[in-house]
Amino acid sequence: MKTDSNLTIFYTDDDVEDLEFFREATESLDRHIELVTLNSGEALLDILQNPPPRPHLIFLDINMPGLTGFDVLEKVRKTNNFSKLPVIMFTTSNDQVIIDRSRNLGASFFVQKSGNFPNLKKSIEFAMSIDWKNHKTTADNFVYAA
Repeated sequence: MKTDSNLTIFYTDDDVEDLEFFREATESLDRHIELVTLNSGEALLDILQNPPPRPHLIFLDINMPGLTGFDVLEKVRKTNNFSKLPVIMFTTSNDQVIIDRSRNLGASFFVQKSGNFPNLKKSIEFAMSIDWKNHKTTADNFVYAA
C-alpha cells in the first residue's frame, strides 16, 4: 500500500474504551487514516452493504454480544464483494483454539489486543504495512508477533 494515500479502516468492538483507545492510536500514526468505529457486528454488516465508505482493512473484535466476530467473519467471507477484504481478528485472547478458528473461518490476520499504547500502535502499523493484495495467509504468518 502507498503510504501517501488515504486508508480507511473499520474497527468493530462493543467496548467503548477499546474503540477510543484504537482511535487515539490511529490518530497518532504519521499518515492519514479514516477510521470508522462500529459497536456491533450488525452495524459492520450494515455499513459494508451500504457504502461509502469502503474499508481497506477491518479490525474485528471476537467477543461481542449478538453477532460475534466469528459470526461476522463468516458472513463477510460468504459475500463476493468482501471475500478478499483483509479482516484482522482483534481480541484479548491468545488461545490457540481461537486463533485456529479465526484462520479456518477466513480471517487474514490475528492480533492480540494490547493495553499498552506503543504496542497497540505498532500492531496497527504492522497490519497496515502488509501488502494485502499479494498476501497469502499461512499458519506461520497469521499471528502478529510483537
